[in-house]
Amino acid sequence: MSTHAGAQGASRSARSSDTARATAVAVSAVVALVGGFLGSGAVVGTPIDQAAGGALSASATLVAPAGPAFGIWSVIYAGLLALAVFQLLPSQRHDARQRATGWWVVASLLLNAAWILVAQAGSVTGALVVITALLAVLVVAFARLRTTTATAAAGRGPGRPASGLQLLLLDGTLGLYLGWVSIATVANAAAALVAVGGLPVTGALATALAVVVLVVAAGIGWLLAVGGRGRLAPALSLAWGLAWIAVGRWSGQPEAPVVSVVAVVAAVAVLAAPLVVRARGAAPRRLTTA
Repeated sequence: MSTHAGAQGASRSARSSDTARATAVAVSAVVALVGGFLGSGAVVGTPIDQAAGGALSASATLVAPAGPAFGIWSVIYAGLLALAVFQLLPSQRHDARQRATGWWVVASLLLNAAWILVAQAGSVTGALVVITALLAVLVVAFARLRTTTATAAAGRGPGRPASGLQLLLLDGTLGLYLGWVSIATVANAAAALVAVGGLPVTGALATALAVVVLVVAAGIGWLLAVGGRGRLAPALSLAWGLAWIAVGRWSGQPEAPVVSVVAVVAAVAVLAAPLVVRARGAAPRRLTTA
C-alpha cells in the first residue's frame, strides 16, 4: 500500500510540476511578445535599430543584416505563441519532450525580453552578454530535444514526437529561434567590438574580420546540422540572416562586395549542411521534417 501511495504521490507531484511549467511557458511568451512590441517602436519605445546610438542598426557593421531580415521575428514570435498555447493541451502538458525543453523555453523567452530592455537602455555590451546567454539556453534546449528523441528511438524511454504538429511547433520553432539567434549573436558581437573596442567599421581589417566571422557562422550551421541530425529549421533562419548580410553589403551602407559574396557562399553552405547530413543517413526520415 505504501509503495502504491508513494507512486500516486509522485505522479501527482509530476503533474503539478507539468502544470506549473506549462503556465510559465505561456506567461513568459506573453512577456516576450510585449518586449518584442516595445522593441519594434511601433507605438512606444525606441526601435532597436535606433537604440544605443544606432550601434545595432543595419549599417553599424559589415556583418549586420539588412533591415528586412528582422521580419523573421514575426514568424518566430508566432511560432512561440502557438507553442505556448499548444503545450497547455492535456495531451502535451505531460509529454516527455515538452518536459525536457519547457523550462529552457521559459528561460529563452525571458532572456529575449531582457535583451530588448538592455538594448533599449543603450548598453551594447550588456546586450551581448544577454544574447550570448540566450544562445546557450537555446543550444541546451535543442540538445535536450534531440537527446529525448534519440532515447525514445532507441527504446529506452518516452520521447518520440507525438505528432507532425508537435514537430512543427516545438522542433520547428526552436530550430528557427536557434538559427536566427546564432547570427544575431554574431552581429551583436561585432557591434560591441566596434562600439567599445574601437574596431573600424570599414577598411581592409574590417573586411578580413567580417570574412572570418562569416566562415565561423557557416561552421556553426554545419555543427547544428550534424548535432540536429539534419534538422532544417536552424539552417533556414541562419541562412536567412546570412543572405540579408549579403544584401546589406551589396546594396546598402557600408558597401563591401567581398563580404557580400562570402555571405552568399556561407548561406549556401549552411543550407547544404542538413541535406548532406540527411543524404549520409544521419537523420531518421520521419523525425526530421522540422
